[in-house]
Amino acid sequence: MSRVVILVIDGLGIGAMPDAAALRPGDAAAHTLGHVLDAAGGPPHLPALAALGLGLLHPRESLDSPTLPGAAAGRSGLGYPGADTFAGHQTMMGADMSGTALARFADHLDTVASALRSAGHEARALDGLPVLLVDGQAVVGDNLEADPGLSWNVSARLDDLTFEEILGIARTVRGVAPTARVIAVGGHSTESLLRSVRSGVDGTAGLDTPASGFYVNDGLEVAHLGVQIDHTRQLPSRAAAAGVPVTLVGKAADIIVCPEALRRPAVETADVLKETFTALTRTAGALVVANVQETDLAGHQQDARRYASLLEEIDAGLSSLLETMRPGDHLIVTGDHGNDPTIGHAFHTREFVPVLHHAPGLPSRPSALPDVTSLSYIAVTAARALGVPF
Repeated sequence: MSRVVILVIDGLGIGAMPDAAALRPGDAAAHTLGHVLDAAGGPPHLPALAALGLGLLHPRESLDSPTLPGAAAGRSGLGYPGADTFAGHQTMMGADMSGTALARFADHLDTVASALRSAGHEARALDGLPVLLVDGQAVVGDNLEADPGLSWNVSARLDDLTFEEILGIARTVRGVAPTARVIAVGGHSTESLLRSVRSGVDGTAGLDTPASGFYVNDGLEVAHLGVQIDHTRQLPSRAAAAGVPVTLVGKAADIIVCPEALRRPAVETADVLKETFTALTRTAGALVVANVQETDLAGHQQDARRYASLLEEIDAGLSSLLETMRPGDHLIVTGDHGNDPTIGHAFHTREFVPVLHHAPGLPSRPSALPDVTSLSYIAVTAARALGVPF
């Protein structure tokens, strides 16, 4: 039985898509990988990514290395509107996310407040901002880390509400939300969350999650409630139904639904790589889907040097994975959108992403593959490798 690993480097774009400037004209110049390499203060050491063919997509002296036998590299369009981790992963697992809508929370505040009150909650708008305070503890508003209208957040301190209580509020919001996802967020903060509520761009408002301290304090809990998707038709569920052990690692454990899967949530890159390596070597056949989130966080923080350092850490982990691979195995390294830390804002960028596919033992293939239009290509490729109908 084959072993397939899909490693998503969150926010790794490789050049603007043709429609990238529709929301922000400056995004036409986005190129996450190229700008990270330029701003790194010295070329990062990325031998594994070079061997997987990344230099074929973005020629650089630091990526100039012969590709491994059985390796090929190409670019993929996103196949969904905007640039979003949730939609990217759902598309990558085989769902059609092309019909989701952008919606600012301000335009739906009254509808959401009415639904929450009908469900027995107290909901009031904050003075001067289109944000709801629910039960005196939970903040409901736009996700300020995403493009305007892409998603809404329901956030509370775990000192004030249990995560199940936060989820209950989020489920009510999800019932009336037209957005691709509603995100339930619970964390620890030493101050009231109201101190971290602020206005965003284009009439948005919500909790400034990085400012709240949730990301730096232990105990962060997150659940992504997406639009209705038949998860039984996605790659992980199809693989599980065929008897293939499935492991979801890192942020993939939060946003991909597969009841049969072993879940290993993690934020630290070292933990994600360790869990991925363990999952790959645990069984004779497996599907492992892992997300390295810290690159995306570095993009939001507009920290190109941190991003470059994380690429080196990922590269070292990939070297360990490559040493364990045998004929019949498949490694797919990709991204879910761009997040150019030099572009001048902290939002995702709509870019092509790399698709690096290594399959030791397969006959030689053209090392540079033609572009594909959608990340759903990855689900089809992985299913074929596992022998799973798709």
